[in-house]
Amino acid sequence: MKTNKTILITGASSGIGKEIANIHAERGGDLVIVARSKDKLDQLKAELESKHSVKVTVIVKDLGLPDAPKEIYDEVKKTGIEIDYLVNNAGFGGLGKFHQREWEQDLAMINLNIVALTALTRLFLPDFVKRNSGRILNVSSTASLMPGPLQAVYFASKAYVTSFSNA
Repeated sequence: MKTNKTILITGASSGIGKEIANIHAERGGDLVIVARSKDKLDQLKAELESKHSVKVTVIVKDLGLPDAPKEIYDEVKKTGIEIDYLVNNAGFGGLGKFHQREWEQDLAMINLNIVALTALTRLFLPDFVKRNSGRILNVSSTASLMPGPLQAVYFASKAYVTSFSNA
């Protein structure tokens, strides 16, 4: 199925995000790919553009930083790119007894898995509503549906993503 839609994918440099980028490019859609690793994003851009003749815009940004979602939104608006699909995929987990983990690690996880996802949704959703067109995919996990021994904050963050997406 071919598409002329433009997708923005966070966490696009590897894993699920990279695979979604490949699938969308195979269907002919343009992309805005976001992650922290410039080298990986540049490599993915080169692969997708040469293999599928699509336009790929790279935004190097650490979504764990508080201003990153707004900076991404502003950069997209400045370039005049109209996003049709937002894929909130960036995230990470951690392992260890809750009371023994470093608070900074868990706070970073909350900021990326919950705050950045919510902020990007809040920023792009009004554009979708105004155009009466657009889709948002929030990547969660089966971890959202069960307790998570040694991964309390990760499981809880994914439960938030699932609940927020269903709301």
